[in-house]
Amino acid sequence: MTTPSSPVVQDNPSKHRFEFASQGERAVAIYTLEGDVITFVHTLVPEALQGQGVARQLVLAGLASARERGLRVVPKCPVFAAYMRTHPETHDLLADEGRTLLGL
Repeated sequence: MTTPSSPVVQDNPSKHRFEFASQGERAVAIYTLEGDVITFVHTLVPEALQGQGVARQLVLAGLASARERGLRVVPKCPVFAAYMRTHPETHDLLADEGRTLLGL
């Protein structure tokens, strides 16, 4: 007997977004990529998926991917900015513009 796997966040580079699909809905964290800088611009979580930590999962996956790929981060998206502002362990990922945005 197999257990269905939990939904996971996946990068969709052709659409410039991280995606989380569940219950027939899709949440996304949209980004742009220029050189070694990834800018997170918007996070959208459908109403049916809200309150389940989906936005946090998108943030964690996006930041983990940036770290693995050696990218600098600019958190223009309020969700990413709020997370990074309160998690100093992510500050080493910030590009200069990101540090300015967060007031660091």
